[in-house]
This record gives sequence, structure tokens and C-alpha cells, in this order.
Amino acid sequence: MKYSSLGNSEIKVSKICLGTMTWGNQNTQAEGFEQMDYAVDNGVNFFDTAELYPVPATAETYAETERIIGNWFQKSGQRENIILASKIAGPGEYTAHIRTNGFSAEAIESAVNDSLKRLKTDYIDLYQLHWPERQTNTFGVRDYKHNPQDTWTDNINEVLQTLSKLIKAGKIREIGLSNEKAWGAMRFAEESRLHNLPPIVSNQNAYSLLNRVFEGDMAEVAIRENMGLLAYSPMAFGVLSGKYIKGTASENSRLKLFPRFARYSSKESTLATQKYLDLATNHNLSLAQMSLAFVNQQPFVTSNIIGATTMEQLKENIESINVDLSSELLEEINGIHNLIPNPAP
Repeated sequence: MKYSSLGNSEIKVSKICLGTMTWGNQNTQAEGFEQMDYAVDNGVNFFDTAELYPVPATAETYAETERIIGNWFQKSGQRENIILASKIAGPGEYTAHIRTNGFSAEAIESAVNDSLKRLKTDYIDLYQLHWPERQTNTFGVRDYKHNPQDTWTDNINEVLQTLSKLIKAGKIREIGLSNEKAWGAMRFAEESRLHNLPPIVSNQNAYSLLNRVFEGDMAEVAIRENMGLLAYSPMAFGVLSGKYIKGTASENSRLKLFPRFARYSSKESTLATQKYLDLATNHNLSLAQMSLAFVNQQPFVTSNIIGATTMEQLKENIESINVDLSSELLEEINGIHNLIPNPAP
């Protein structure tokens, strides 16, 4: 395994992070336990979760993933060996069953305290804001179009003050963003510097062969501000395994169970995926390992968040850390990207 520093902190995280959002829906607790055991045995020390999980989010399954992790900590005694990341759910209709008071001090404090209870721990190593409160182009929206009716007012200082109190109380160690854009990331960085508040150490955004929009401006923010990317959906909901093109996807696969998750299923994405599949085959690689190795090698990536529903997938995903893509192969990947750039923003 390879390891990276989490921002300017002293925390070292594995370059492969274990994603958990299927546990409690597509995966049972026993399967989640098996995944955590295997990941730790193979050098993974970084787990990412959220109060929202499992996905799709429902009131019935709310926070079940955190409970599974907490039960594993209790059973395994491994808490001190794991860098644990979680998130407070952002506002909106999708999360109205959780709370409706956004990132207010009351919301953040109650979210952290509730997560600590479910996770059966005294602290969370990395606490993240799952998506911005303001209206911006996230979750597959290609371009920013300002909405004059957006009622959000800049409360970034207040959010950082609340998180700072939780750090001083020992409940969280570091703070990060998720699904954030360049303006928001720099506002947090500015506010941290001006008022001696905790810095943002990471930004968890989508990044894959089908979605490289992070390279447009966020990559520079990541490097210059030491706010590295925690890349999610590096397999594009499993599309970059090639199983949907090959017709080998199981009935328990995400897109068969939840066809509304069509972010990576456009005609352009399918065409690009076929080209990447052919390229991987020509280089004697699986598409999954080529896709993950591409993410692993980016200089702005702190950790690559993998997610698997089977142990076979998990093993292949973790093994990607040992795959080094040649400069020739990277040039061919960029050739496809130039032909079909970012088909799934």
C-alpha cells in the first residue's frame, strides 16, 4: 500500500480508501465486516462514510452504514488503527428526513454527536460537509447558472467557528469539503487564514476517466492550498468495470437496482467506456484496474475511494495500487479524453 498526508496534518492515509455507502442496502453487515477485515489486512487504513449512507438515502435506512462500522469497531478493536471520515448531510429535499436546519451550529453539533454514538467512537478523524448549502452545479450539472432566488447567505465563518469548537473538544481532528467548487473551496481557505480557523485538508469530489472536470480549476486549488482530492466514483457507478457493456452485471449491481442513477450512462459515456475498455484490453489490463490506476497516479489525489459489493471486486480494486500506467498508455488515455471530454460531468 502507498500512503499520503492529509493536507498539512500529521495524518497519513492509505492511497486506497474504503468506501462504505452500499453497506446496509446492497451489502449486509456481515459483508461489510468482511470488506473491512480484508482492507485492513491489505494496508488500507482509511474508511469513508456519511450519516446519509447507505445510498439511496431513505428514512428507513438512515445512518445504517455508520452503525455497521461502529459494530465492527466494537467487535474488532481496530478503531485506533483506522483513519475514519464521515460527513454531515447537506440541505435539500433529499435529506429532509434527516434535518432541515442546514449547517447551523445546532445542526453540525447534533450531527457529530449522533455519528459518534453510532460509530461507537470518541472522535472522527476527518469530518466533511457533504455538499454546499448554496445552489451551485454539483451532482452531474455541467455548468454554473446563477439562481437569483437562492436564499443562502455567506455563513462560512460561522461554520468554521462551529467546527473549530468541535476540534477543541476532541470530537473531530480535521475538516474537509465534498462536492465543492473552486469558489467555495477558496472562500473556506480565505476565512481560515484571515481568522486563524482550522484549514480545510481535503475535498471529496467525483473523479474518473469519464469525469475529469476536477482538473479544470480544482486541481490547482488542491495543490496550491494543500486541499487534496478524495476521489469518489472512480469506477463511475461500476460503468468503468465494463460489466454493463459486456452484459455481465449481476442483478445486485447498482444500475440494475437503481436505474435512475444514470450519471455515467449517456451515449457519450458508453462510447468513451468502450474505447477505454479496448485500450485496457490492448495493454493486458482490466478496465477496472486501468481506471483506478489512472486516479491513483494523479498528483492532486490524496486518496482514491473505492466501493465494492463483492469481495472479488474489492480485491481487484485494492490491487490497483500496484499498477503503474506507462507514459505511452497515459497518452492514449488522454487521446480518448480529448476526443470525448468529460462525458459525465
